[in-house]
Amino acid sequence: MIDREALLIKVINYDHPEEIPIGVGTLPSVWLKYPDEMSEFAKRFPDFFEYVDSDYDYNEYGQFYQSGSYADHWGCVWTIMEEGVGGIVTEHPVKNREDILKLEIPKTLDGDVPHGFMFLRITDLRGFEEAMADFGEECDELQILIDKILEYNCIQTKIISKNAGRFIYFGDDLGMQHGLPIGPAKWRKYLKPCYTKIFKIARDAGKYVYMHSDGMIYEIIPDLFEAGAHMVNPQFRANGIDNLVDVCKGRFPINLDLDRQMFPFAAPQQCRNHVFDAVGAMYMPEGGLGLNIELGPDIPLENIEAILQAAHECRFYKG
Repeated sequence: MIDREALLIKVINYDHPEEIPIGVGTLPSVWLKYPDEMSEFAKRFPDFFEYVDSDYDYNEYGQFYQSGSYADHWGCVWTIMEEGVGGIVTEHPVKNREDILKLEIPKTLDGDVPHGFMFLRITDLRGFEEAMADFGEECDELQILIDKILEYNCIQTKIISKNAGRFIYFGDDLGMQHGLPIGPAKWRKYLKPCYTKIFKIARDAGKYVYMHSDGMIYEIIPDLFEAGAHMVNPQFRANGIDNLVDVCKGRFPINLDLDRQMFPFAAPQQCRNHVFDAVGAMYMPEGGLGLNIELGPDIPLENIEAILQAAHECRFYKG
């Protein structure tokens, strides 16, 4: 099996990687729906998968993929409607701005920096509409809330930095389908300093910083690198390949998230063409490009096969 992180490091450093690193992420629900078929795919494309048989134990992810409700360390209540699919926050504990002043950071210090650790944590605690009002009005309580979340994230990052391998993987969905919910100016004012401080802890520990974000974020990709990211994982559909080429190609290494919004609805040949078109647009022999493929239960099996086969053929793409 290839050392994908070693390839990613070559991509980051524009050190002429031998092949394009490709990773496949699968929701537990896709294994629940297609256990035998996914097992066969994993055996056919072992370099893409962490799991190689149908004994995929999604329970290792804890309550996040098990139907029902649970409260996280901050007191946000998550509800999972479908087994094997991540939930959403349905109860926001910080209902009023006055509650921000009373909020205490969690006492659980386990080195876990979950997806949604900074910006989404604000919306999980306050609720999206209240959080947008806080940013819109720039109330004093907003900065107090940000400081508390940042304090906890810094503690957790210091813990994880002691035991992590070469990379620390961060995930926080900063964009929506057509832009940043708070706009780039307020993002730079309130959130860029947070990521800068958190990423510095990881970099000072000698780790590579990998940053995932869903949504349209191309306007702030340079800012994420200024903040200390070594690689960013942006989405194809929300950002647009032309924008990613203009902003990133030859400047900022990305692990491109292929068009998971298209995969459930396209024909197999369209899926195949998409993989080749994305690689053709972003590829440079020096590096700067990895591919990420997320598979869910809504994608037909024939499309999954077409995507994986095309990615396999593109591994050694040379333009």
